[in-house]
Amino acid sequence: MTRDKHTIKFTKPILSNKEGLQLSTPEIVAKYIARRLKTDIIADLGCGIGGQVIFFARECKKVYAVERNPEKLEYAKENCRLYDVDNVEFILGDALSPEIKEKVSDADIIFSDPARPLSEKERSLENLEPSIPEIIKIYSDVTPELAFHAPPQMPPERIVLGCEREYLSLNGQLNRLTLYLGSLKSCDRSAVVLPGGERLGSLDAPGIRKSPICDYLYEPEPSVVKAKLLNELSHNLAKENKDVFFYKGDDRRTLLTSSTLIDSDFFKDSYRAIANTENDMTKLKEILKSQKAKNVVLRFDIDPKQYWEIRTRLEEGLAGTRTLHVFGFGNELIVCEKI
Repeated sequence: MTRDKHTIKFTKPILSNKEGLQLSTPEIVAKYIARRLKTDIIADLGCGIGGQVIFFARECKKVYAVERNPEKLEYAKENCRLYDVDNVEFILGDALSPEIKEKVSDADIIFSDPARPLSEKERSLENLEPSIPEIIKIYSDVTPELAFHAPPQMPPERIVLGCEREYLSLNGQLNRLTLYLGSLKSCDRSAVVLPGGERLGSLDAPGIRKSPICDYLYEPEPSVVKAKLLNELSHNLAKENKDVFFYKGDDRRTLLTSSTLIDSDFFKDSYRAIANTENDMTKLKEILKSQKAKNVVLRFDIDPKQYWEIRTRLEEGLAGTRTLHVFGFGNELIVCEKI
């Protein structure tokens, strides 16, 4: 089993250097991508240590694994052996060269997860390695079916490809943005939630209605928020006679609300609303005492250096048993309890 600092990435002890593991696609995500891109022959340009190649090989008849770094390509070979896949042709070389293009010219789908320069502050498709626009320019006459991973926080206005933008969240955290071109595109924007595997696609849905705070609050999955699919989520729930409304949102967090408890895989967390008040720590402390709180999770903009100082001050003297969450939007604080 192999993990990085965030999560278990692979169920087997793969071989890698630190950078290769950091940039590799988690196994559960790689399985999903491989199922969506299942075909006869696929080429993975810039395959790194082979994390995605392994699962392409389980879904496709043949995989070309192209990598210009010989150390990473050796890791990819060893990792494929570890997972018992043998339908991979490993190719050392530059994916943008004519020689590599010729070697993979019978591929049905071209895929690439370009390396992100870790020190780069502003992400762009052109600065990835290999560059996504360059791959499209070179390989579009091999096949129109192209797919790429891109930095999920990249602003949409920098992605002008006429593609589907699929945002994927894993265990409540935004994990991947995949761009699908050609017939691989199924809509303009989509959201996928793992490990459950639920998917939501864009359509001409009516706007989500706003509402004052109701009995229940929900944090939608970050993939849904990033793909701007709150309208579609509300529309789909309404078809099941479940009404959910928009309550508050900013660049950091979004809250939906309803008068009845709703279960949905597209909710990251659900809460029971307790109180809302102005941004006043004294009033907040009174609410926490009256609600028999013991611990307080602060969910509003706060200097990280001051987080524990403020939280300790709020928890001082609390003699209850409950853990309450406090969301903040501007001058409003919302106190709730996770369900």
